[in-house]
Amino acid sequence: MFRTILVPVDGSSHARKALSLACQLLADRQDACLLLLHVPEAAPHDPPMMWGVGSEAAADSRGERERRARQLLDTAAEQARDRGVRHVEPELRFGDPTRTILELADARDVDAILMGSRGLSDLRGLFTGSVSHKVSHAAECSVITVH
Repeated sequence: MFRTILVPVDGSSHARKALSLACQLLADRQDACLLLLHVPEAAPHDPPMMWGVGSEAAADSRGERERRARQLLDTAAEQARDRGVRHVEPELRFGDPTRTILELADARDVDAILMGSRGLSDLRGLFTGSVSHKVSHAAECSVITVH
C-alpha cells in the first residue's frame, strides 16, 4: 500500500475530493505521510516595476497570495488530521504547477500523487492542457486522478 502520498491542493472541489480519498488511504497508519502542496497561481497582471514604481503593490500582491495559500494549506492539513492522518506536511512553493508537483514527488520519493482532474483554472487548461494530464504522463510514481 501507499506510504507517502502527495496531494496538490488549490481549493477546488476536485482537490477536496482527492484530499478526502488520500485521507481514507492513510488514516490511522503510523508509517504514512501526507504531503500537501499548494502552488499559487501567478497574478495575471502584476504592476510594472520600473524605477521602483509598483514594486510595493507587487510585494503586497504576492504577500496576499502567500497569506491565502498558507491559509488554504493550514485548512487542508487540519482536515487531514481530523480524518485520522497522523503525519501531514504542508508545502508552499511558487512556480509552474506541473514542474513543481513533479519535482517534489521526485525529491520526496512519493509512492503516489493523488490529485483532482480539474482545478480552479479550467479555462486555461483547455488551451494548454491540464496540470493533472501533464503530471499523469510525466510522473515516475503512480498518479490517481479524482473526478
